[in-house]
Amino acid sequence: MQSVLTIAGSDSCGGAGIQADIKTFEAFKVYSASVITVLTAQNTTGVKDIYEVDAKFVKAQIDSVLEDFDIKVIKVGMLFNKKIIKIVKDTIKDLKIPIVLDPVFVSKAGSPLLETEAIKELKDFCKYATVITPNLYEAKQLFDYNENDEHDLNKIREYKTNVLVKKHKKEINNVWYSIDYLYTKNDIKSFHTPYIRTKNLHGTGCTLSSAIAANLALGKSLEESIRVSKEYVYEAILKAPNLGSGSGVINHKV
Repeated sequence: MQSVLTIAGSDSCGGAGIQADIKTFEAFKVYSASVITVLTAQNTTGVKDIYEVDAKFVKAQIDSVLEDFDIKVIKVGMLFNKKIIKIVKDTIKDLKIPIVLDPVFVSKAGSPLLETEAIKELKDFCKYATVITPNLYEAKQLFDYNENDEHDLNKIREYKTNVLVKKHKKEINNVWYSIDYLYTKNDIKSFHTPYIRTKNLHGTGCTLSSAIAANLALGKSLEESIRVSKEYVYEAILKAPNLGSGSGVINHKV
């Protein structure tokens, strides 16, 4: 069994963050180790409070896992502040282990999950990732991304890594699709699934990035990992259990 490490925040309602990551890893039959960066008191309507884990203890967790497990891929999610971002970056950037970086800025309910002064440090971290998975808002913050011109590569290519920009919505032949664009050094590829009109989207970003990490650990290429992961998230949304009064959780057991 392959082992994957997730470094992210805890979601008390279980739909996003570390909890979503572990459920996703289990769905793809990889072993999950975890490092918690922050504790959030949240539900599907929003984040009520955030407790930051001391950066030195975050490093202690990472070191403890890495000295005992043969980690194939590291998924990084919510980091929240500059100190945590820097210590995670400095600890894993030279490991020669693929890094899937999901740059979490806000929750699905709109609650801020990254301090403003930490954005510069997060931008620097992006240079060390194998693939970055921002949504449209996050891509605008990181790369000044223009959603009306998906072929505008100048800002993205400055990072010299792969970037998967999520959540484009387009109509093709009278059918609406959710389209994600993968930007590599030499190419742009698109990944389509039918668009689902629903409020049940809590944790979809965490789930997609974790699924990509799991499939990379299983030996799939980046493009195949994205394709399989996007289909998994589509099914998880389609079969959501309708739990929560806000942006509801999805079904990881599909």
